[in-house]
Order: sequence, then C-alpha cells, then structure tokens
Amino acid sequence: MILSYPEIRDFVAKAFSDLISAKYPSTESISGVATGGIAQGALVANNLNLPMTYVRSGAKKHGRQNQVEGVCTLDQKVVVIEDLVSTGGSSLQAVDALREKGVFVEAMLAIFTYEFDVSVQAMKAANVPFTSLSSYSYLIEEAQKLGYVSSEEMASLMEWKKNPSEWQG
Repeated sequence: MILSYPEIRDFVAKAFSDLISAKYPSTESISGVATGGIAQGALVANNLNLPMTYVRSGAKKHGRQNQVEGVCTLDQKVVVIEDLVSTGGSSLQAVDALREKGVFVEAMLAIFTYEFDVSVQAMKAANVPFTSLSSYSYLIEEAQKLGYVSSEEMASLMEWKKNPSEWQG
C-alpha cells in the first residue's frame, strides 16, 4: 500500500536512506527481499546512487536459475531491505543467499517488525544487525494514545505478541 501514496513512499525511502547514510556509510549496494522489499530497495538505491540486487525466496526454475538477481561482487558491503519481519525466516534466507554469493551483509532494515522473540534471536544468531522503522509495540501504543484501543484491548494485544501461534484470546 505504501507504494500507492507518493508522500508516504518518499518518507519511507528517505528514512531508510538517512539511516544507511548515518549507520552504514560504507554501504556499496542495496538488496531488496522479494517481493515487498524490492520496490523499497530500488527507491533507496536510487536515493543513495547505489547499485541494487534483489533476492527471491528460491532459485528460478528456468533461465539462469538465479536466486539473487543483479550484480554482486566478492566482499561487497550490502544493506538488505525488507518490508515486514515476523519470524525473520524469509529475511534470513535472503541474507544466506547473499552470503553464498560472497557479499558482506552489513544490516537488515525493515519498514515494520512484530518484534517476535524468535526473529530477534534469529537475527542475533545469524549476526545480522537489524533495525526497523516501526514496530508492533509502537503501533499499539499509538493506537491507544489515539483512542483506537482500550486498556483492556491493549493488554490482550500485548499478550498476543508473546506467543501468537498459541494465543487463545
């Protein structure tokens, strides 16, 4: 949906670009995770005048059978762009595919994260610095401030975050 709104799209691309410039100034390339991170990655790469690749969830079944599309060079410093991180599984598959190409993944950046413990631990275990522009905690806190969520509902939302796959609310 972000791509449909130029002002928001530009805001997100600028936020990513500013973050990369401040925290990862030696970045040599941007890589978007299919599918949600591809367009955002392209916008960021354009803002920073950097090359870009993207990573599919798996290798293509035809043609060159690539999982990583675009030019990667050995030890190239790459920041990976993702739209949403829940468990971190697909994001880290992309990191693995890039590392197999010999690039150095400096960080993973996302628009939004649910902040599930499984993703936090997975990013740490994979030695991938992770930053998100927004999060589940921030979202529900703002919703409560604006009166969209009652204190009762807030407690339920926080409880869901602890273990959504087994939540019985």
